[in-house]
Amino acid sequence: MNPRITVIGSINMDIVTHVGELPSQGETVFGEKYFMTPGGKGANQAVASARLGGKVSFIGKIGNDSLGEKLIKNFRDHGIHTEGIDRTDGSPTGMANVILQNNDNRIIVVSGANKEVTVEYVQRYKEILLDSDIVLTQLEIPISTVEWCAEFCNKHSIPLIINPAPAQELSKSLIENCKYLTPNEEEYVKILSTSSSTEQFINKFITTLGSRGASFLENIVPAPFVKAKDTTGAGDTFNGALAYFLGAGYEINTALELSNIAASYTVEQLGAQTGMPTLEQVQNRKIPSR
Repeated sequence: MNPRITVIGSINMDIVTHVGELPSQGETVFGEKYFMTPGGKGANQAVASARLGGKVSFIGKIGNDSLGEKLIKNFRDHGIHTEGIDRTDGSPTGMANVILQNNDNRIIVVSGANKEVTVEYVQRYKEILLDSDIVLTQLEIPISTVEWCAEFCNKHSIPLIINPAPAQELSKSLIENCKYLTPNEEEYVKILSTSSSTEQFINKFITTLGSRGASFLENIVPAPFVKAKDTTGAGDTFNGALAYFLGAGYEINTALELSNIAASYTVEQLGAQTGMPTLEQVQNRKIPSR
């Protein structure tokens, strides 16, 4: 089964810079190299789902500029339906400055056109949502839009995965209306400390643990051990894969294991989308004992 997946979210161009050391305040250091690559949590997750074979539609916005042109082409090259993507003259295409040091990353995001993915805008594409087996979104678009999506999906019995990044306070209704939330460890701690009533919805939280895998209902589902070159996009690959496997009807623990495997491919390559695997690659990689 090739599930119908709709992703509502951010579209960015990533500018990735490799440095040997991070600058202190007021200091200038030389970088080793840089490159530009398609990114944005929403876009990354959509590409991850599409690489696995999902029938993916995207709802979002880009600026009326050359970066937006390149990002639309990238979607189409991956077979992602772009009817839900509009251009705006009011804001530039979103951008992320990714600084890589010692195989880890620090990211500065400039939202640009992603701020214009409003409730009113997404409501224009209700039919795309209603035709979905599963919907996936993040918090790089206005939280009011995510709130509306959660209510809409719950009303129409469409499973919704929310990747709550960047972390912020979440309302009880938002948590109640979604199927799963997928924070990393730091985001999970922040959500627990700022959001009320999370304890009663613990069965909705899937926490990604980096190289250790993912945790669900206090059980850790392990990930393959690989040598990481770049962790950028690993969480997005996990989320896109999770949407694919759940949308295809896989049981939750099997979906988590396969999503961990998918994410392990991503960290072996530079750039968020470069190493995202196909379904065949995921099925061919096993999780060895440690």
